[in-house]
Amino acid sequence: MSFDASAFVAKLRSIVGDKGLIVDEHGKRPYLSDWRENYLGAALAVVRPVSTEEVAAIVRLCAAEAVAVVPQGGNTGLVGGGVPPETGRAVVLSLTRMNRILEVDTIGYTMTAEAGVVLKTIQETAAAHDRLFPLSLAAEGSCTIGGNLSTNAGGVQVLHYGNARQLVLGLEVVTPAGEIWNGLRALKKDNTGYDLRDLYLGAEGTLGIITKAVLKLWPKPRDIATSWVAVPSPDAAVALLSGAHAASEDNVTSCELMSRQGIDFVLKHIPGAADPLAERHDWYVLLEWSSARARREGGNEGSLGAKMEAYLGEAMEKGLVLDAAIAQNESQARAFWALRENHSEAQKKEGPSIKHDISVAVGKMPAFMKEGLAAMRKALPEGRPVPFGHVGDGNMHFNCQAPAGWDKVRFMKHGEAISSAVYDVVVRYGGSISAEHGIGRLKLDELAHYRSKIELDTMRTLKRTLDPQNIMNPGKIVQI
Repeated sequence: MSFDASAFVAKLRSIVGDKGLIVDEHGKRPYLSDWRENYLGAALAVVRPVSTEEVAAIVRLCAAEAVAVVPQGGNTGLVGGGVPPETGRAVVLSLTRMNRILEVDTIGYTMTAEAGVVLKTIQETAAAHDRLFPLSLAAEGSCTIGGNLSTNAGGVQVLHYGNARQLVLGLEVVTPAGEIWNGLRALKKDNTGYDLRDLYLGAEGTLGIITKAVLKLWPKPRDIATSWVAVPSPDAAVALLSGAHAASEDNVTSCELMSRQGIDFVLKHIPGAADPLAERHDWYVLLEWSSARARREGGNEGSLGAKMEAYLGEAMEKGLVLDAAIAQNESQARAFWALRENHSEAQKKEGPSIKHDISVAVGKMPAFMKEGLAAMRKALPEGRPVPFGHVGDGNMHFNCQAPAGWDKVRFMKHGEAISSAVYDVVVRYGGSISAEHGIGRLKLDELAHYRSKIELDTMRTLKRTLDPQNIMNPGKIVQI
């Protein structure tokens, strides 16, 4: 029997109604491409359900008609994981209308939310209840918690709180058969069989669709110290971090490393950006300490700010710090963070770039940086390296900006050589070619090349077993 697209769309309409269905090409367009505009897919429709039951009904219909389902949150990903295939026999299932906070348990330090809640809303809701949800990343104003969990997002506080996998207790998931698994358990101990939750965290929607989650909360910080530090090298940055753990009494929450090239791009393209220090330097660290203990009334003595000032002074005497500025208020701290968080936006405005989301052990970072930068420059001497990121947990966005004046077509002819050169060094250092962005479509070939046969075979076995029709976000992570 031939596929009747019109009848299929009519059935979708009967599930989600007119408000939950987008079929015109202009309306679909924002859902068919990625943030970096590297991919453009096609879809029969964009469906926007308002409940888990509607998600399940959509998936059952798609399974019956052999139509691919591409789950999508805020569509802020960088590897094409939320883009439908070009064939057009697919629906984009946007979860942004499922945006309710269902419960905040201040006693148990948990929050239950639907998958379409924007990360910033999660953070603000936690703060309103005098709690902290620590996941924080540049796209937090538009990315959704379902997407964060489906990609096992990292962000700037991983070294203290862990990545998304460590921030969730329970999930509700719609399976490829359209069944609903209710694993919304707020349990910190549960050894009753296989941990199904971990199957879906980081699976990029290829094994099922996360529809709700029970999230962990922490005490809201009462004392925060933020500094912008010029360092002579990545070696000094790692040494500074190592000593900071004890100096802060284990309160280091963020440690970000940036090169001057990235800062120059931010100052050039982001209105209001300003250099915190009077002189230019090659490398910078954004260091933040935070504690749930309140500052003492009537002075700075004993505060994290005072401890940070003393520590940076000692580090300067040792040659680990060239200059530093400690934020005197929240506004200054936000300005420091804006310089870090606007790197991706500034790179996009500067022109084409190749992004490498890599990780190595923190202790190996300085040696990797030297060898990796040399490999990148050898692959394209005219290229402009832009390394920045979470040196505190070993994750760097080891990017290469196109030479000034080059268009994307000309630059991308060198893309494979640049990425291969970088990834070969990463693997030699025992690192990962995808620390927090995922695999999506962008890194399919690299995953197949750098991971072992047994790992790939196990992934494919899982995919075939849970999604035998291969309708759940096909063409992402592994090909079957």
